[in-house]
Order: sequence, then structure tokens, then C-alpha cells
Amino acid sequence: LEAFKQLLGALPTDTGMAFVLVQQLGRSHESILADLLAKGSRLPVSEVRGDTAVEPDHVYVTPGRNDVAIEGEVLKLVPRVTTGGRHLPIDSFLRTLAEARGSRAVGVILSGTGSDGTLGARAIKAEGGIVFAQDLESAPHDGMPRSAIASGCVDFVLPPPRIAQALSRLSRHPYVFTPPRRERVDEPAPSSPKDT
Repeated sequence: LEAFKQLLGALPTDTGMAFVLVQQLGRSHESILADLLAKGSRLPVSEVRGDTAVEPDHVYVTPGRNDVAIEGEVLKLVPRVTTGGRHLPIDSFLRTLAEARGSRAVGVILSGTGSDGTLGARAIKAEGGIVFAQDLESAPHDGMPRSAIASGCVDFVLPPPRIAQALSRLSRHPYVFTPPRRERVDEPAPSSPKDT
């Protein structure tokens, strides 16, 4: 929770990026993370409750009872996935992110136990995306960032506030940023020979 708060607290409100916070919860646990983060965030924070269109400069929190996938520009609730008896919601989401966004996918592995996130980081790197990990000194639980770093798939290892600064800079880089489509002005149709 503290890493999420630090990251969100340091983010500007105009990156043009959407942020999806994937948490590891038991199936029966109700999440209060969205409520906790909304109190201190300058960005709108909401829990994903069904098909949700992704909007820039919004924070989406995954629920405990489902995993979340991204298809195109829509977050979708999907049944919980287990691999070898282990629930790996971060790997599950990051794989769909890599597929949906390709080389524009950006993953961040924060404090946590185990190795969840490492396979997702590999998927993002396979598509040419960028992966951040929290530095081990600032992570109260360094299992997840340590595993991701050891995989060789992490581009930047930083404390959460510096990750936020890097994301802000990255959001303006052509590598990730896609300017809004310009409205096309309808030109008159060419006249046919009959019209002359």
C-alpha cells in the first residue's frame, strides 16, 4: 500500500497515461485499496467492477475476487487464473497488457512477496515495452522486484517517487505517447463528369 501511495502521490495529473494497480488478494477478501488511495490521490481512483473503458489520468484498482485483463482500451473482469496452484494476478494482467499495447506497454513491479510479475515483465519485454521495478532498499517486501530484476527484464530500478517522475517524462516521449487523432475536415467529394 505504501509503495502505491508514494507512486500516486508523485504523479502529475496530466501524463495522459492510465494506471492499473493489480493487488494480490484472497478470493474472499474485499478490497478497500481504491477507497484508501482515493483519499490521497490527485487522480480519480476506482475499482474495476465490470467492462471499463480506460481513460487517461485515471487509476483503476483490481478487485480480489476476479483477475483483470485489458482488451483494446477496455478493462475486463476475468475468472481468477491459477498456475501450478498459485494465483498470479500481476502476471495475468501484464500478459494481456503486452498483447494489447505491444511496444507501448509499461509495467511496474512494486513491493511484494513471491515472484508474481516476473512472467508478465518478460511478456512486456518480448513485445518491446518498458519495465520498472522498485529498488530493493525501499521495498518492505522485496521478493517481487528482486525476482523481476533477476530475470533481466527490468529497464529501470528506482524508488516509487522516482518511478513516477520517469513515467511522467516517458509519457511525453513519442515511444509511448500517441497524440489525439485530429478531426478530419470532410472535403467535398470530387465532382463527376456529369456535374460539369
